[in-house]
Amino acid sequence: MTTTQDSAVAVELITVVIDGFEVSVPKGTLIIRAAEKLGIQIPRFCDHPLLDPVGACRQCLVDVEINGRAFPKPQASCTIPVEPNMIVKTQLTSPVADKAQKGVMELLLGNHPLDCPVCDKGGECPLQNQAMSNGRADARLDGYKRTFEKPISISSSVLLDRERCVLCARCTRFSEQIASDAFITLNERGALQQVGIYENDPFKSYFSGNTVQICPVGALTGTSYRFRARPFDLVSTPSACEHCASGCDMRTDVRRGKTLRRLAGDDASVNEEWNCDKGRWAFKYVTALDRLTHPLVRNAEGVLVQASWPEALAAAAAGLKGKRAAVITGGRVTTEDAYGYSKFARIALGTNDIDFRARVTSNEEGDFLAAHVVGSTATYRDIDMADHVALIAFEPEEESPIVFLRLNKNFKKRGLKVSAIATKKSIAMDKLKAEFVKVAPGAEGSAVATLSLTAKSVILVGERASESAGLFSAVAALAAKTGAKIAYIPRRAGERGALEAGALGSLLPGGRPVSDAAARVDIAAAWGVATLPTQPGRTTAEIISGLASNQLDALVVGGVDAHDLLNSRQALDALKKSFVVSLEIAPSSITDVADVVLPVAAITEKSGSFLNWEGRARAFDAAVEDSQNRSDVRILSMIADAMGESIMLGTVTAAAREFNQLGKWDGARVAFTSVAPVAAKAIGANEALLTSWRRLLDMGTLQKGEDNLAGTRRPTVAVISAKRATSLGVTSGDQVRVANAHGSITIPALVEDIHDDAVWLPRNSFASQTLVSLNAVHGDVVTVVKA
Repeated sequence: MTTTQDSAVAVELITVVIDGFEVSVPKGTLIIRAAEKLGIQIPRFCDHPLLDPVGACRQCLVDVEINGRAFPKPQASCTIPVEPNMIVKTQLTSPVADKAQKGVMELLLGNHPLDCPVCDKGGECPLQNQAMSNGRADARLDGYKRTFEKPISISSSVLLDRERCVLCARCTRFSEQIASDAFITLNERGALQQVGIYENDPFKSYFSGNTVQICPVGALTGTSYRFRARPFDLVSTPSACEHCASGCDMRTDVRRGKTLRRLAGDDASVNEEWNCDKGRWAFKYVTALDRLTHPLVRNAEGVLVQASWPEALAAAAAGLKGKRAAVITGGRVTTEDAYGYSKFARIALGTNDIDFRARVTSNEEGDFLAAHVVGSTATYRDIDMADHVALIAFEPEEESPIVFLRLNKNFKKRGLKVSAIATKKSIAMDKLKAEFVKVAPGAEGSAVATLSLTAKSVILVGERASESAGLFSAVAALAAKTGAKIAYIPRRAGERGALEAGALGSLLPGGRPVSDAAARVDIAAAWGVATLPTQPGRTTAEIISGLASNQLDALVVGGVDAHDLLNSRQALDALKKSFVVSLEIAPSSITDVADVVLPVAAITEKSGSFLNWEGRARAFDAAVEDSQNRSDVRILSMIADAMGESIMLGTVTAAAREFNQLGKWDGARVAFTSVAPVAAKAIGANEALLTSWRRLLDMGTLQKGEDNLAGTRRPTVAVISAKRATSLGVTSGDQVRVANAHGSITIPALVEDIHDDAVWLPRNSFASQTLVSLNAVHGDVVTVVKA
C-alpha cells in the first residue's frame, strides 16, 4: 500500500495482482477497472463507468483471493473494490472463471433471438462480440425461445424489443441516476422480468436517447435509425452539437452523403458520454425540402428570382457599398463565421453597428457581457467544486441540458445545494430539490441579494435576465460581494463565440473595447487597415429603429428569424424599407423582405467551431460533402471583394487562424453601468404578469423534419396558481385565454407552484408563441380568463 501526492491531496493506492501482473490503483477502484489498467478486458453487460455498480448480468465473474483465502465461488468484478493482498484471476488464467462466464453467456443466449442480420445493433453489439470471444462454441439449450410482441413503442423516439433484453438495467439506472426521469423500470420478477413503462406514462425524457446508445444489445432502438444502415456502411465524423451552449462532443454517422444518426461523444470534461435527445435526433433540417440551394435576387417587379452566384454577389455589393449599413447575426453561427461578420462590418461597411443577439435584449445585458463575460473562465469543473449553485433566469433542463445533468450528478453524489430565483417552479427544480425563491415576474433583481453565497459558489445566469431590469446588475453586485463565480449561459450554441469574435457593437474581437484607442490600433494593425470606426455600435433593437427612421439604409442578416424579436411586425416593416442581404439555409420571415438571399452550408456540411458557455472551443469537420461548400465567412469575403473592401477570409481555416492569432485582450474592460432593480408591474382584476421560456423541444426550425422527436415535447399549458385557479373557477385541463391588446392564446390550464400574480406560457410551442401572438415578454401585463 502506497500513497501519492497530487494537488496537495493524498490518494491512497492499493496494489493488487491480476492474472499474475501487479497494478496499483486508488482505493475504492473496482476490480474490473483495475483490470482495464492492465489492458485486461473482462466481459460485461451491466457495467458502465458512469453508473452505480449493480452486478445484474453476472458476465464479469472472476476468481478472487485475499490473504491466501479464496472466495467460495466466482465474484462479479464490477461490484467488488480492490483490497490489499488481493489476487484476481480472470477468464484468461482461471478455468473456473472461464467456465462461469461461458455458462452465463449460454443462459443469456438461451432465449436471445438469433436475429443479428436484422438487428440494428449488429456489427457493434457487445453481446455479439463477447459470444464469440467468451462463449461456448455450441449450444446445449434447445426448444423454442421466449418471444414477445415487438417492437413496443415506449415513446415516439424509442422502441423496445423485449426478447433481446439481457436485463442489465443500464437503461433504468441511467434514467434514475443520471436523468432523474422515473419513466422506465423493470417489471415482473424472475424469468418474466422485462423493461417496461408506467401505464399511460410514456418515456418522455429529454435524455431517452442515451438509453439506446448504452444498451449493450438491440433491445432499445431509435425510431429514426431503425433498419436504416449497418455500422460498417457508415462514415463517422467527430462533431459538435449546434443546438445549445452546452458544447457536447458528438459523432455524426453518414451513409451515401446523408446523415443517418448522431451519437454522444466521450468528453469527461463536458458531456461525459451523454447528450440530450434534441442534440441526438434533431438533424433532419439539413435535408428538409425547403433548403435554399441557389441565390435569389429581387427583380424590378419586386419578385425574388433565382440568380447565379456572380449576379447575386454583385447585387449584394451594389446595394451595400456606400450605404449606412448594419449587421444582425443570430446565435447559431460558428465562431469563424461570427468573426467574418465582425470583420465585414468594420472593414466593408465601416461600422460598429453589429449585434449577434437576435432576441429580446437590453443595454444592461450588453454592458454585462462586455464587462463580466467576454474572456471569463467559468467551467463545468467549477460546478463540480461548488458548495452552492444559484440559478438566475435560467432553466437548465430546457436551456442547457448537459448543465442540468452536471448539477444533478453533483446533487446526487454530494448533496450540492441549488437555489433558484424564479416565478415558476420547474421540473428541474424538483429533481434538484432546489431552494425555490418565488418572486413576481420582473422583481428578480431585488431578490438576488437575499442569496447566501460564498467564494466557492457559482451563479448560473441565463439570457432571459435581460428581460428583468437590474437583474444583471444584481448578479454582478452579488458576485463582487461574495466572491462567487459568474457563469453566463446563453441558449444558443454560437453566442459565446460571437461575443468573443466581436459581433457586438461595443466590442472588437478578443474582448477589445471599441472605445479603447489602443484596442482599435491593435486590431487595425492586425487587419492591415489605417483606422477603424470609433463610435460604439447599435444594439439589435437600435438597428431596427435606425432602419425604421431612415438613419440606416441597409442590413446584412445572418441566420435570423424576425419572429424571435420583440415587435417583430415593426421589425419586418423596417426591413421592407431597407436593402437587405440575408444569409440563411432555409426560407424564413427575413426571406420575404430580403433583396438578396444567399444560401449557406448547414453545420454538418462545413467545418468550424463553437465556443460553449465556458469559452471552450468545440471544433468539427464537415460530415457531409456540400457541392457548394459555402460557409458564411466565405460568402462575406466574396461580397467584400465585390465591394472593393477585401477582408481576406476566403476559408474557414483562414478565419480560425486569424482569430486565434489575435488572442484575448489583456487591457481594461468596458465599464459596467449598474442598473437599479425595479418592482413588478401593478395588475388589476383578471390581470397577470407573463413569464415564459422556450422549451428544449418546441417549434424551433432546427427541429424541422423529426416527427418522432416532436412526439416527446412537453404539453403546451398555461400554468397558474391554485389561488388564481379558484378565482377563475378552473381546474387543470380547463381552457384559459391569455390576452392583451396585441392578441390572445387559448390553451389548457395547469395548476402548479407559481407566483399568484403570474401566468406561465411556453414561448415558442404549438398554440403558444408569446412573441408572435402577444408581442409580450417576461413581466408584461396580460389578462387571464376562463375560455
